[in-house]
Amino acid sequence: MVLIAPSMLASDFSRFGEEVRDVARAGADWIHLDVMDGHFVPNITFGPDVIKAMRPHTDKLFDVHLMIEPVEPFIEAFAKAGADIITVQAEATHHLDRCLQLIRSLGKKAGVALNPATHESALAYVLDKVDLILPMTVNPGFGGQAFIADVLPKIYRLRAMIGERPIHLEVDGGVTPETAALCAAAGANVLVAGSAVFKGGKEAYAGNIAAIREAGRSARRGRAAA
Repeated sequence: MVLIAPSMLASDFSRFGEEVRDVARAGADWIHLDVMDGHFVPNITFGPDVIKAMRPHTDKLFDVHLMIEPVEPFIEAFAKAGADIITVQAEATHHLDRCLQLIRSLGKKAGVALNPATHESALAYVLDKVDLILPMTVNPGFGGQAFIADVLPKIYRLRAMIGERPIHLEVDGGVTPETAALCAAAGANVLVAGSAVFKGGKEAYAGNIAAIREAGRSARRGRAAA
């Protein structure tokens, strides 16, 4: 199964509630929420109060990616705001194991994101505390960036590391129908897409999501048959 998680970073910020409802009706599986602080990454987006305001507009899973440093002091606020999965950057904490334990103690799924230049070995000792792994295929901070193909071998290696563990392998950055196929073939099962979903206005959302999903499904079928 390939899950599509539209990134609200590419939506109309003045219409968050409506945009969440529109992409949910258009076929989104999850809602991806990129939290940026202007410190860990060179951009500022939104915080827990905005996520709390979006929460009543859909029952879809809220996939919250924290690109903030320090991250530990804010995890509880995002959990209370309605996050279902909380993903932290491996580079943003000195105590990754403790951070993941905190997220799970709050009743949430725990994810770890890796910047393009971060080796997957950073996760070797926390795999059994992780519900989601997110290798970034752009340098985090801005939407609309070009896909970094050099990350594809890392996705293959992460899929091998995961083995039979029930861990989602998510990809975020430059995802289009073309790159979705590459990521799914490498083993990703969750695809975050911003510009590729929201382009063309709400009448286009369903078609955009369907195109990304079908590209991913076809690639995964090819992977299974290989």
